[in-house]
Amino acid sequence: MIVLNKEWSELNKTMQLQLKKKDSFQNGLETLFKLRNQLMQTIDSFRTELAREDFDAIPFTNAEGYHSKTIAYSLWHIFRIEDIVAHTLINSDEQVFFADDYQKRIGSPIITTGNELVKEEIADFSAKLNIDELYSYIHDVKASTESIISNLSFDMLKSKISPERRKALESSNSVSKDENAVWLIDYWCGKDIRGLIQMPFSRHWIMHTEAAIRIKNKIQK
Repeated sequence: MIVLNKEWSELNKTMQLQLKKKDSFQNGLETLFKLRNQLMQTIDSFRTELAREDFDAIPFTNAEGYHSKTIAYSLWHIFRIEDIVAHTLINSDEQVFFADDYQKRIGSPIITTGNELVKEEIADFSAKLNIDELYSYIHDVKASTESIISNLSFDMLKSKISPERRKALESSNSVSKDENAVWLIDYWCGKDIRGLIQMPFSRHWIMHTEAAIRIKNKIQK
């Protein structure tokens, strides 16, 4: 992973170390929320700095890496994954996406993470989305995840995902059965809650936000 933003990288490293020890666990959560707030400022800046069609642009179609997507897709992908992991796997309750009818509101043809989409499919998907409603979803998911995380105890971080929660994930159809997507189920269910905080809730944000910055810089050249 090429990290462009040193401060995000340092906050991420600090947070991971703090979450490993009981006496620094609460500090770790504070560091996590600080990192997420910084990333969200960048995510929100796209809304003011970009035209609607910029969210669908795919300037690196044939590239290997996260920047081969669109900005709209990147935002959808970060927050669908977070919603699925926070609610179905960690909290065992209803995803924000379903509870608040976000598929209809956003106008999305899919309910999945989008991992199964490639190249022009990503651009076509992005063009269908209501960006204002996508941003509403993003902020709702961020707030609900942070509420869940704030209620975790240090001892709960070692909890693994139960077979029942894995089944709930599979039956929700939130992850496509396509080979580019279905591996996510094993990946998430093989982690403990600390591992999930370190990937979908922090590092995953960094990777896709930095990719979105690359896309934005290319569009605006």
